[in-house]
Amino acid sequence: MMKRFLPLVFVTLALSSAAMAQSPEVVVVYNSGMPESKEVAEYYAKRRSVPPNQVVGLDLPRGEAMTRQEFIDKLQKPLRQHLERHKLFIYGLATNLFPNASPDDKPFRVITEARIRYAALCYGVPVKILRDTHFVEARTDKLPAELRRNEAAVDTQLACLLDWEGVFPWTGPMENPFYGATNFVLHPTNGLLLVTRLDGPSASIARGLVDKAMEAETNGLLGRVYVDSRGLTNGNYKAGDDWMRQAAAALRQAGYETVLDEKPETFSPGYPMSQIAFYLGWYDQQVSGPFTRPTVEFMPGAFAYHLYSFSAQSIRAPNSGWVAALLQKGATCTMGMVDEPYLQYTPDIYFCCAALGVFGYSFGEAAYASQTALSWQTTIIGDPLYRPRVRSEAELRADLQQRGSPRMEWIQLMAANRKLAAGAGIPVALDSLETDPLTRRSAVLTEKVGDLYWGQTRVPDAIDAYEAALKRGPSPMQRLRLLLSIAEKRAVYGPDEKALGWYETVLKEYPDYPEPLWLHQQILPLAKRLGRTNVVDRCEKEIRRLAAATNGTRKP
Repeated sequence: MMKRFLPLVFVTLALSSAAMAQSPEVVVVYNSGMPESKEVAEYYAKRRSVPPNQVVGLDLPRGEAMTRQEFIDKLQKPLRQHLERHKLFIYGLATNLFPNASPDDKPFRVITEARIRYAALCYGVPVKILRDTHFVEARTDKLPAELRRNEAAVDTQLACLLDWEGVFPWTGPMENPFYGATNFVLHPTNGLLLVTRLDGPSASIARGLVDKAMEAETNGLLGRVYVDSRGLTNGNYKAGDDWMRQAAAALRQAGYETVLDEKPETFSPGYPMSQIAFYLGWYDQQVSGPFTRPTVEFMPGAFAYHLYSFSAQSIRAPNSGWVAALLQKGATCTMGMVDEPYLQYTPDIYFCCAALGVFGYSFGEAAYASQTALSWQTTIIGDPLYRPRVRSEAELRADLQQRGSPRMEWIQLMAANRKLAAGAGIPVALDSLETDPLTRRSAVLTEKVGDLYWGQTRVPDAIDAYEAALKRGPSPMQRLRLLLSIAEKRAVYGPDEKALGWYETVLKEYPDYPEPLWLHQQILPLAKRLGRTNVVDRCEKEIRRLAAATNGTRKP
C-alpha cells in the first residue's frame, strides 16, 4: 500500500499556457545564509529572465540534510507564504476533503490559479530530509516494514503541494498520479509543483547547468546514446532492464546513434564513449568505466543517469557518488537516490528519455511524468525549464544551415537513422549520406558510412571509410574508437603490418589509455607473426608487469 493523494482536478490548463507566454513559470529558491547560493540564483534568474518576486532567499541549514521540522518551518511554509503573498498561487476556500474522509479529517484548501509550475532549488538548499524516529503516523501499519520510513528527497517532497495544508502523510512512498501524464496536466492546480535543483559539487557547476541547457535549446540535443543494461530477462530486476531497453529503442527510432549493451558487466574504462547525448546504466556502487577518466565527452544538454540506490547520498562532495561524478564530468541534467528507494519506486527511465528526447517535454515535466512515486528518495538535478525540443527540427535545421554550423552533421545522421528505423534499408541510408557534400567533411557521417558498409559485409570499403573519418576532425574519443575499430578489423582481415601500426598509434596518441594490458595482448600475436622480436620482447615484459598489477577485466 502506498500513500493516498488528492484526486486530480483538471481545471486550469488554459491558465498554464497564458502564464507561459507572460514570464518564466518558475520560482527560484536559494539559501540566504550562503553567498554562493544567492549567486547561482541570480545567475539563473538573469539567464532565464525571472522576475525579482519569483526569486526567494530562505534561511536554511547549510548542509545537504535537514530535519523534517526544518523542512516544514524553514522551506515549505515560508515558500508557500511567499507564493501566496505575491499571488503566484491563489488558493480557494478550505472546503475540500479526501474521498471517504474520517470525522477527524479537517477540510483543506487547494490551489485554484497558479502563475508558476516549476521551482528551481539552488546550490546550498538541502537535498534530503532526515528520518524522524519519533514521528508516528496513523494508518501506516499496512505498509511493508521496509517502507515505514519518513526520510525523503527534498525535491520530490516539496513537489507535493497539498502537504502545505497539513493533510499529507509522510511515511512511505506515495503513488504518483502523474506518472506517464501529458505535460500540461503537470500543474500546481492539479497538486504538483515541478521541483528540480541547480546543484552539484560546486557552485560553478550548478551555474553551468542553465548555460548548457540553453545551448542545447539553441543548437539541439545532439550526439550519441549509450545504454548499459544488464541483459536481464527474468527476476525482480528485469523491470529496470526493460526501461533501459525501451529507452534505447525510443531514442534509436528518433534517429539517435544508439549503443545498447546487454552484457552483465558495465562499460570498461577503455570503452571509447564519445559525444554523449544520453547515458543510462546500472548497477555499480562506485563510479566506474569511462566516467573514471579525466575527461568525458558530454554534449551540451546531455542527460545522464546511473541507477544505484545511493547515487545521491551526497551531490556536493567531489567524487562522492554517481550524481556528483556525472555533473562534475559535464552532464546537464540527471537524477539520483538519496537513500534506498527499491527498484519499483525509481524513475521509469524509458518515459523520461522519451519525453525529453522525443515528445518535447521540459526536463521538469519529463522528470515528474517518469516518477513512479513522490515523497520518496529521488532528487532531480537540472534546469526545470530546459526543453531540448523547444524548436522544431525544420526550424533547427534551417538555422544550423544558415549559420554553417558543424552540428548539421548530427541532423543529417539522425535523418539517415530514421530511414533505417523505418525499414528503408541500408542502400537508401547510404545513398543519402554518400550524396551529401557534408559527409566529405564530417567524421561523424563518414564513420556512419563505414558502419553501413560493414553492415553489408563490404569490409575493405568499411575500413577505408573509418580511415577517412580519422582525417575529418573526430573528437578525441571518436578518434580512439576509430583507431581501435580499424586495428581490430585489420587484425582479422589484414594486413598484419597495418593492424600493428594502428595499435601502436593508440599507444602513442593515448599514453593514458586505461586498459594497457588488453592493448598489449592484441599487439603481441601480430608482432610474433611479423617477426618483430623487439616488439614481442617489449609486449611480453609489459604484459607480465601489468598482469601482476591488475586483476581487472575488460568489457569487449
